[in-house]
Order: sequence, then structure tokens, then C-alpha cells
Amino acid sequence: MVPAGDNKSAQSSKAGEPETAGVVTRSVEVWRGSADGNANVSVADCVARETAVALVYNGVSHAVMMATPLDLEAFALGFSLSEGIVNSAGDIYECAIDEVELGIEVALTISSQCFTKLKDKRRNLSGRTGCGICGAESLQQVHLPIPPVVADFSISHVAIDRATRALAEHQPLQALTGALHAAAWCDVDGKLVQVCEDVGRHNALDKLIGLLWQQQSGEQKGLAGRAGWLLISSRASYEILQKSAMVNIAIVVAISAPTSLAIEIAEQAGITLIGFSRENRHIVYTNAHRLLPSGDSA
Repeated sequence: MVPAGDNKSAQSSKAGEPETAGVVTRSVEVWRGSADGNANVSVADCVARETAVALVYNGVSHAVMMATPLDLEAFALGFSLSEGIVNSAGDIYECAIDEVELGIEVALTISSQCFTKLKDKRRNLSGRTGCGICGAESLQQVHLPIPPVVADFSISHVAIDRATRALAEHQPLQALTGALHAAAWCDVDGKLVQVCEDVGRHNALDKLIGLLWQQQSGEQKGLAGRAGWLLISSRASYEILQKSAMVNIAIVVAISAPTSLAIEIAEQAGITLIGFSRENRHIVYTNAHRLLPSGDSA
């Protein structure tokens, strides 16, 4: 049982139960101090899995990200789209996932045109849970071209508040471990449609992008023309806004603060950026025209 007061769900797995893709259990010692003296208690604790995931394109290793090993096919698709490696899911012909000694390898076969483009701008990056651009070989490689977003819908402040209040209920791994971020796709009324979790906030977003893209049907491609918005359980940093712009996410709401560069990218791309989204309160930083006046609903 997880000790009370540790901001983690009491639904922890028992020691000795099989490890899942996203969580492992470990036996830990909990120290508790009190007026009557100190005591150590042995408990089973749920810990978030963090694994090296190598993304390999046409046999060439391109990136190694530290990630939670869930939804890896969606992660690879979302990463490929948000980094501008491919233009659509149709540019990926095959995706094979192989667990190796030091982590997991995701091997993608992409079109020759996309692979040629990738080789022209290739960067070897070693991603960490707090940064998605570590290891870029030059300053020029940090900034991808930022396309303007296109959106003809609006949302209300009430919808933002509704989704923010509901987010914690849709983070089962965070409830168990206290160590995962979430990226949520919300509809115009503030209903959470899809939620992805990962130790890295940008990984969670890539997984969300991949899953949303996979769910598209017919001639509709990606998120273009799709009324919805992003809620993320972290700060709004540079890579979150850049990835959002790459796939036409027009509204980004973060639980914590935005950075200065995130605000600049939001202004450049025309993204509505909202930070410090808490119960009954949030701050609008850019492009407030997509928000309905208080009291109105979508």
C-alpha cells in the first residue's frame, strides 16, 4: 500500500505482481516522524517506467528519447509528424518495435522523399524527460519552420475550467506513481476525448498526436479542420508550442507557466496560449480572439 500523503493513489500494485508497460513495483522504506518518535515502514511502491526508446528511420538511428514504453507506435508517428520528418501517416510504410538489451528500438520505413529530406537536415539528438532538443548539432537545427495554424472555432473559459478540473481523473499512471505528465485532446465543450501519459511532457504530446492522427478516417488528414484543443499537465515550453504548430493545434492550455520562447512561437504561429490553468482561474497570453466572452458557451 502506498503511504498516505504522498500524492499517489492507494491503488498501488502489491510487491511481486507482474510489472506493467508503464509501472514497476519496488519495495521501499518510508520514514515517518512524529511526536512519539520515528518509525520506518516497508511498503510496495509504484514507480513510473522510464526506458530509452531509439527511433530508427530506414536503418539509420535518428533519436533516442527517454520515455514510458506505452503507445510506442503512436509515439513514433507523432514524433515523425511534429518534427517534420514526414508529412502524413502515409509516408510511413512500416513500423516495427523491438525490445533490445538497452531499451526499445522503433524501426520505421519511410518514403524515399522523406528520408532524403531527413538526411539533408539530420540531427542526432539525445532526448531527456525535461528537454526534447538536447544534442542538436547547431543553433539553426533547434528552430523548425513554424507554419501558421488554421482554425475557425472558439471555446469558452468555462470549457477550459471544466477540462482542467477533470484532467487528474484521466491520469491513472500519474495517480499510481506521481511521475507522469499528460497531454489531453479536448472538444469545444471541455470534454476530454483522448489522454496520453509519459514521463516526458513532449513525449505525451507526440503520443497524443499519433493517436489522433491514427483515428482520422476518409480524406480528412491529421488535425486540420478538427475542432479541439490541447491541455497539458506541465509548463508550456518551446517544444510543446513548436510541435503544436507543426500539426495545426490552435489552442494550447497548460497547467503551469509558459516560457518566453513558447509565447513567441504562439504569437508567430497564431496559437491561443493559456497558462496557469487551475480551478476557476487561467491566464491568456496570446490570441485571445478564440475565447468566447465570459458567460458565453461554445
